[in-house]
Amino acid sequence: MDAEDLVVEQFVQASAETVFSFFTDPERWLQWQGVDGTVEARPGGALRMEMAGGSAAAGHFVEVEPPHRVVFTWGWEGGLHGLPPGTSTVEVELIPQDGGTLVRLTHRDLPNQALRDDHREGWAAYLARLAAVAEGRDPGPDPMAA
Repeated sequence: MDAEDLVVEQFVQASAETVFSFFTDPERWLQWQGVDGTVEARPGGALRMEMAGGSAAAGHFVEVEPPHRVVFTWGWEGGLHGLPPGTSTVEVELIPQDGGTLVRLTHRDLPNQALRDDHREGWAAYLARLAAVAEGRDPGPDPMAA
């Protein structure tokens, strides 16, 4: 891991298999992030997430290892954040722990501290929403809808 890698962790009181499905099933992904999107969870498959605020992130899946790991590229359409689609990499590890799953999300290739800070805040909020829906709770308002 590089010192500039962004790491966000979230415990989810659900099995790794259940949590994994929220990264590979389009309908389940949209329960915690985005309002519309494409999720083709296979190496080379497309990933595009339209956010509630009107922006869209895009990339493609690099690795899909059920039920413990997903790797995809990430960036923003329209020049948002100065991070074009597919120019950074997100690795999600699902680690069984205490009867649930620790989600460890590592976001690499973010070119500056401001982007790392923005994405840390966003991923923390969205992983909390993921935990809520995977545990059968209401995730509350989408932080991008404001």
